Amino acid sequence: MIRLPGGADLELALAVWRRNLTVYRRTWVMNILPNFFEPLLYLLGLGLGLGAYLEGGLEGRAYVAYIGPGLMAAAAMNGASYEVSYNVFVKLHFARLYDAYLTTPASVPDIVLGELLWAVTRALMYGLAFMLVLAGLTLAGFPMLTSPTALLLPLALALTGIVFALLGLIFTASIPVIDLYSYYFTLFLTPLFLFSGIFFPTSRFPHGETIAWFTPLYHAVRLARGLAQGPVGAEHAVSALWLAVLAAILFVFVPGRMARRLGQGEGPSLGGF
Repeated sequence: MIRLPGGADLELALAVWRRNLTVYRRTWVMNILPNFFEPLLYLLGLGLGLGAYLEGGLEGRAYVAYIGPGLMAAAAMNGASYEVSYNVFVKLHFARLYDAYLTTPASVPDIVLGELLWAVTRALMYGLAFMLVLAGLTLAGFPMLTSPTALLLPLALALTGIVFALLGLIFTASIPVIDLYSYYFTLFLTPLFLFSGIFFPTSRFPHGETIAWFTPLYHAVRLARGLAQGPVGAEHAVSALWLAVLAAILFVFVPGRMARRLGQGEGPSLGGF
């Protein structure tokens, strides 16, 4: 066994991850639609459609190049968020899968880490698939990935996935009925998608930049755009650090929340996994 700080066993966490991968191999056709194609449709409809009427582009970029990296970050957000919302809720309340896990040597930290690893995997699947689309558009003459630092985009997508996976797990562990996800997606993720700088600068609204700075997708978009097209500056390092600090803070609370929901008492509440 490989025991990590906080009590999680890496081998058991990977067993949870492998179970999810096995199921996903059978269901990926149904799951890929909202997570990947929705941002792709925005890229085609707004970037290539609406963008054709914006001759001057935005901030020195063609409009499709402006929104492309942000939509890639949104694809990673969607991949992680859908996995830790409805899917985890069903396992928790209807399938009682985690109760079955707890009859084995697996503990709550093992389950949480396994689900987190799988959610980040889903974020990378959709984020990297979108990155391939951007690479194809670059070869077609659209300046989507124009900086050598684009090679670091997988790390940015993984960090984005971690943050939104942890946020989703906290929400899932806090709600009693599945209907409440309409609030999470409509009042949290959708406003982030619209007002985090993907489609226009957040400074368009009074105090917009200040408000957006405190939201995670704003930093994911800024980091993705900087790595994709350069030049990378101090503000991109700040965004990476902002996301990493938020992830570290959320790590502290998620296992304890899940432990209480599973009737395991307080569970490990400090030190992450």
